[in-house]
Amino acid sequence: MIRRLILYVFLLAGALFTTLPFVWMATTAFKSLTEAVSPTLVWWPAQWQWYNFVETFQAAPFGRYFFNSFLVGFVVTTGVVLTSLGAAYAFARLDFPGRALLFGIVLATMMIPFEVTLIPNYVLIRNLGWYNTYAALIVPWCASAFSIFLMRQAFMGLPSDYFDAAKVDGCGHLRFLIRIAAPLVKPAMVTVGLFAFLGSYNSLLWPLIVTSEDTMRVVQVGLTVFSGAEGVRLHLLMCASTIVILPTVALYFAAQRYFLESSLGSGIKG
Repeated sequence: MIRRLILYVFLLAGALFTTLPFVWMATTAFKSLTEAVSPTLVWWPAQWQWYNFVETFQAAPFGRYFFNSFLVGFVVTTGVVLTSLGAAYAFARLDFPGRALLFGIVLATMMIPFEVTLIPNYVLIRNLGWYNTYAALIVPWCASAFSIFLMRQAFMGLPSDYFDAAKVDGCGHLRFLIRIAAPLVKPAMVTVGLFAFLGSYNSLLWPLIVTSEDTMRVVQVGLTVFSGAEGVRLHLLMCASTIVILPTVALYFAAQRYFLESSLGSGIKG
């Protein structure tokens, strides 16, 4: 009993330690600039500045930024899920020459830092005429080596008896993947989609490089408008950050059950 109580105390302390920065961010969104930049740590505003939210949306076209972020995020997520399903199923269930070598090459791409490929990718985007287009924000991220690996492990966990029974009934690989395999690995598929959307929604460096017009900017780039030569408008930056983070929090809670099932390795046991 004492050990469990101590464990709960440590877990509660860790949760509070993790939550405090987000609480400070949310409360700073309602402070004046003087309170926000004060060297003294002040948790609650003396007077709640609700107009900060209006001023935030007047500082930049955040409506357009959100539209771009959600559009790019959903298309990238769809692309990653589809490519991961197809490639992972091929690596897990199809027997073809060089399968192990090809899968090793896919995994090896995970070890290449993003900064190494940044300039070649940018040059390619310019040569294709995709600068300041949705194609530049979407196409390079429609496949993920980590997602392929995660989905392959999920397919490897399915009993081979399922495919043998489906094959006897005349079911081919594509039909088996769509009708049987994909629903059985739904937790892993939701996890892949969640990671893909969060990675796309939270990206900053790549959209900053391949776009230069407000009509193509995303929300993470929009946060940079509150930092300039005259300083950082911290209260508006925290206000915008609070608004930007809400969709990711809502998405996580919506997909939490599937995410935990995939993380814990639950599902069908062979």
